[in-house]
Amino acid sequence: MRAGAKLATLAETYRDNREGLKVSLGRQPVVAALDLGASKVACFIMKPDGVRRIDRTLTTAGVGYVQSRGVRGGAIVNLEEASDSIAQAVERAENVAGVQVQGVTVATAGGQLASHRVSGRVSLGARPISDADLVRAIRAALDQVKLPGRRAAHILPVAWAVDGQVGIRDPRAMYGRVLQVQLLVVSVAEAVFQTLEACVERAHLQFEGVVAAPFVSALASLAEDEMDLGAVCIDMGGGTTSAAVFSGGSLVHVETVPVGGQHVTSDIARGLSTSLSGAERIKTLHGSAIASANEDKETVEAPPRGDDPGAGPVSVPRSLLKGIIAPRVEETMELLRDRLRASGAVIEPDAGLILTGGASQLAGVLEVATRVFDRPVRLGRPRRVPHLADAASGPAFCAAAGVLHRSAFGPREAVSAKALAKADIRRLPLDPGANPVAKAVAWLQDNL
Repeated sequence: MRAGAKLATLAETYRDNREGLKVSLGRQPVVAALDLGASKVACFIMKPDGVRRIDRTLTTAGVGYVQSRGVRGGAIVNLEEASDSIAQAVERAENVAGVQVQGVTVATAGGQLASHRVSGRVSLGARPISDADLVRAIRAALDQVKLPGRRAAHILPVAWAVDGQVGIRDPRAMYGRVLQVQLLVVSVAEAVFQTLEACVERAHLQFEGVVAAPFVSALASLAEDEMDLGAVCIDMGGGTTSAAVFSGGSLVHVETVPVGGQHVTSDIARGLSTSLSGAERIKTLHGSAIASANEDKETVEAPPRGDDPGAGPVSVPRSLLKGIIAPRVEETMELLRDRLRASGAVIEPDAGLILTGGASQLAGVLEVATRVFDRPVRLGRPRRVPHLADAASGPAFCAAAGVLHRSAFGPREAVSAKALAKADIRRLPLDPGANPVAKAVAWLQDNL
């Protein structure tokens, strides 16, 4: 691997030339995002002309999604079934887009997502701060990264400081004696990373990296001022519930708990002695995490478990269904709240909560989240992809849309996704003495 600590600032100079460079470098211009969850597998495809920089919106060329198989609790449990689901979702999106996808970037909340900060500092001379100084600072921070048994998914510059002055977003051309940088490293378990790669390649696709689902869901659903003022995006999937914390315009923490919508479905199936498919249907049609009027008088019917033709449907009061759902939803929210508190992550006092993911659409979840976190809560949608059909424009599709947004608008990371997918980050630093043009071309080749 020849290119290393990539600078977010280098992209600004060359942003207008990116599409031309893609063609000249022979890169695949189509971007494909794959959201691999426990409930569904979704694929969004975007062509180069799908990016509108004027209003920072996107247009997808094709969308495809299927019911997920082979994934449970945020982890792949059957490689063949999972790869078949991936292939089917991608094929459906390809048929709509009229293009063939070469590789995909996978969004996941599995793999025991975790994040921690590292910092680096370098001394400066009597001259303006240059790109080379930023490279040296990032290299010093990367030297602190130790991830035994884990693989970095994101390495994001969080903050720069010059002589102790914090809050600097671009220190270039400034003067000082010491330059400092803080990096946020988001990682997944190495074994899960390798399983994801094998699963994608089994579907005859190139694995172009993995991204944290709550992070990209936030990119799709949050406004820029929400990121600046502080926000927590909670992605409620089928197998996991994860959170991305933003402050000062940057991602500052990622947290996850191994509980999701499928656990609610399992609770219903056990409590009502019905099948999983029947429990899912009841949850969708009649489920709620809060009390409703006349629920004691209302009844719901569920198909019996097993294949006994003489068995009649299971009929129970709706209040019993709520009594099964509410404790699990409250437990999930409380567990996530406690983990965020224990992590020491800086959450702004007036930061709002944005819920995404399919499980967030269950009635009453917003009210429970408001009570547990004692903050204003809203439901998030892919706000930067306005043309999506109703079936693909809900909270469940924020992660796939966010992967496309990350590709088009950033934020730029210290190390490219492709580099993280293929190399040890300890071997990555750029040569600060290299020709600036050569450094820029190397960065673009690895990030396009």
